Amino acid sequence: MEDLPRMTVLAQESRGRTAPLAWLLVLGIVLAALNLRTAVTSVGPLLDQLAGALGMSSVGTGLLTTLPVLAFASVGAITPTLARRLGEHRLLLLALVTLGVGLLVRSMVDSAPVFLLGSAVALSGGAVGNVLIPTLIKRHFPARTGIMTTVYTTALAAGTMLAAAATVPIERASGDWHIALGVWAALAAVAVIPWLALLRSEPERDRGGRNVGMRRMVGSRLAWMVAIYFGTQSMIAYIMFGWLATILTDNGYSTSQAGLILGVFTALNIPVSILVPLIASRFRDQRPTVVGLVVFYATGFAGLWFAPASTAMIWVVFVAIGMGSFPLALMMLALRTRTPESTAALSAFGQSAGYLISGAGPLLVGVLRETTGGWALPYTMIFVVLVAQLVTGLYAGRDRYLEDERRPAGTMTG
Repeated sequence: MEDLPRMTVLAQESRGRTAPLAWLLVLGIVLAALNLRTAVTSVGPLLDQLAGALGMSSVGTGLLTTLPVLAFASVGAITPTLARRLGEHRLLLLALVTLGVGLLVRSMVDSAPVFLLGSAVALSGGAVGNVLIPTLIKRHFPARTGIMTTVYTTALAAGTMLAAAATVPIERASGDWHIALGVWAALAAVAVIPWLALLRSEPERDRGGRNVGMRRMVGSRLAWMVAIYFGTQSMIAYIMFGWLATILTDNGYSTSQAGLILGVFTALNIPVSILVPLIASRFRDQRPTVVGLVVFYATGFAGLWFAPASTAMIWVVFVAIGMGSFPLALMMLALRTRTPESTAALSAFGQSAGYLISGAGPLLVGVLRETTGGWALPYTMIFVVLVAQLVTGLYAGRDRYLEDERRPAGTMTG
């Protein structure tokens, strides 16, 4: 069986489902993943232009850049409850429709409040997808979690890079930012198609899943370790995407050179997203992978801090490899649970708490840099975050299951 092509094996292992249905699920997950970050990364390259065209104040632009964290944390937390009531396939279809409608609305308006509202609607759809897809992988591909996480994270990275790289060229070609942002609504419409077909194969809802709720997660040490690990890796990602260009220009690079290095950094997320889950899924214990990724991170940040500025590209590559902690964190949501219902609860809690933790990172870096006029304190903060990532990753990466964890006395379920 192992000699068969990986994706053929994947298609044959979907709890007795037919191969065409399994392939349709793979297609649906890929198309959904391509869309989950377009609402975020399509705005950044046009932020200054949008602020001017919409008359958006600094408060408005600050809110726009904070909306992803708020949506991912709040809407993600209620996703398991919505899935139990509506069904997982039906809810993901609704999420993609919501995402597309939000993208379309904001691309058609010239009002800052309506643009922010449309963005919030689109991000809410993406937040539901964040939580649901790991659950769907656990339910439909329990024996191939590593391969499907590779498929998912690779598509997610590709969609992230595509929206970031293509929005400005589309705007320049069309001469209209409305069109440049509206294109991504069309991509969301394409992603809806396979999930319309998959409505007929909606899994039976497990009403017993109510016993694996958020209150159970709050009382779980493993859930907190996964959440903090997720939060620390997400915090570093936000810091890098928000501040890498500034770090480089402060070290003497031109804006175009900094943009090129940032582009390379973003592109490297694709091969890293392919390799890390494939490697980590070969072992029941992910602690060696956790340690290896932290070493890459620490080497890269130490190089950016202390090495000659001319060698920055080398150290950025090390940091990019360390970013494999993101697909590893997503893998842990399924690997540390036995059932799809537990995966859903851990995914909701881990991502919601994690995104709340991560949101403070870029702000703290900005405050520390502004206060001290240099990068010593921001880099120190990053290394503190890496220590937290190592400690929590060593706990969460061990071969164990959430369901086997003893609940503290007095912990309620729900």
